[in-house]
Amino acid sequence: MTWRDAAIDHAKLMAPNESCGLLIDVAGDTVYCACRNLADNTDHFIIHPGDWAKAEDEADIIAIVHSHPDQSPEPSAMDRQFCERSQLPWHIVNPVDGSWGKCLPLIGRQWVWAISDCWTLVRDWYALHGLLLPDWERPSLAEFEAQPLFDGLWEAAGFYELADDVLLQPGDALLMRIGDQQLNHVGVFIGNGMMLHHLRDQLSVRDHCRPGLTGRRLRHVDASKLVAGDGW
Repeated sequence: MTWRDAAIDHAKLMAPNESCGLLIDVAGDTVYCACRNLADNTDHFIIHPGDWAKAEDEADIIAIVHSHPDQSPEPSAMDRQFCERSQLPWHIVNPVDGSWGKCLPLIGRQWVWAISDCWTLVRDWYALHGLLLPDWERPSLAEFEAQPLFDGLWEAAGFYELADDVLLQPGDALLMRIGDQQLNHVGVFIGNGMMLHHLRDQLSVRDHCRPGLTGRRLRHVDASKLVAGDGW
């Protein structure tokens, strides 16, 4: 039985309440540890601290798992907030159809094209702060490198370009040139001269803004609706 099978069985057993558990690394194998949920309602979970301590004593905790018994496994706004605070990946399962969702902390992500790349990071930052941006099916990486998509899509995503004399504010997007003269990279300004971005084959990081790389400075039309919080 895989850890996913064990988590689904646990979720079915706990429905209509949310199940919760932890993934631990035991000699290279991922193991699901079912935990008690201390929440007093059906749409929330609180992992019993004794169960957390027991799992931590056995091996390294590598992720948190919980269920959405009667809704999509896509992470909720609260899921994203607490995932960021935990600094662990979160896996979410719907026990009815066995579908899965996932959210990741903003910092320290592995780079995977079309799954965990620079645009994914920017979208997740905006979602964490209350704005949902569109996503697009990626071409192959080779096709993207030959013809990056960003300069043809930022307006459709709800952004407009800032005048040169307008100061950046947290939540402004930065289109950048990495390695050539095309706009092939995107990050988000988070204040104090820092940006959040995810370079190819590197971990996602907070980094100093590099004006020489920035080709366009963009602000979303609904920037006033952004909610300050983790990752700001």
